[in-house]
Amino acid sequence: MKPPVFEYHAPRSVDEAVALLADLEDAKVLAGGQSLIPLLNFRLARPAHLVDVNGVAELDRVYERDGGVAVGATVRQAAAERHPMLRGRCPLVPLALRHVAHQVIRNRGTVCGSLAHADPASELCAVLLVLGGHVVARSRRGERAIEARELFQGAFETALEPDELVTEAWFPAHGPDVSLVEESRRHGDFAMAGVARAGDRLALFGVAPTPVLADPADPARGLQPSADLESSADFKLHLVRVLSQRAASAATMEGGA
Repeated sequence: MKPPVFEYHAPRSVDEAVALLADLEDAKVLAGGQSLIPLLNFRLARPAHLVDVNGVAELDRVYERDGGVAVGATVRQAAAERHPMLRGRCPLVPLALRHVAHQVIRNRGTVCGSLAHADPASELCAVLLVLGGHVVARSRRGERAIEARELFQGAFETALEPDELVTEAWFPAHGPDVSLVEESRRHGDFAMAGVARAGDRLALFGVAPTPVLADPADPARGLQPSADLESSADFKLHLVRVLSQRAASAATMEGGA
């Protein structure tokens, strides 16, 4: 199918982008487009305006700050997966990216776009949560950091306001004691359940409307997953227990899950 009619905008600076988001009614940000474009083609999203931020050069960077690594809004997942700064300072991020869809998707999809999309099965959302990271959002009103525990509010729902632009995601630096494991029907499919681990912290994904922190001693406690076409609620609980055990014993750093 073809997308509905929209007006296209291509700002060249963050200030220009946030001004468009403030002035335009019913606008969506376009970065990698790997989630938005299919929604448009299936007519599940019908924004009147698209604000394409790919021409904003300052958003395409990875840099160190405040004891961690910041990833700009247009940095591709494939670039982040290979980036030496992330591999050295934040190894869970590139480790998780290996599980995101397929290479052709990662070549266009962005780290920040995945976080803003807030898919319950997203590896990156769970990683941001388990590490205690945040995103930086800009609008005409100013700039604010939104912690991961506050960002994800429901399935595909975030604390972002319609006029806010995610300019970067920040991941705290951490050691090599990390792992990420998931179970899907086929490689590259959405996870039926997954576990991101950083030291003694666990975050679960694919089993609730948002990623959730879990007790390593009893990771399934309090979970009430919904059945879907892929698996029953009981099977999801079983996967959480098994995957948490695998995550605890998984090879770390370059080996991964």
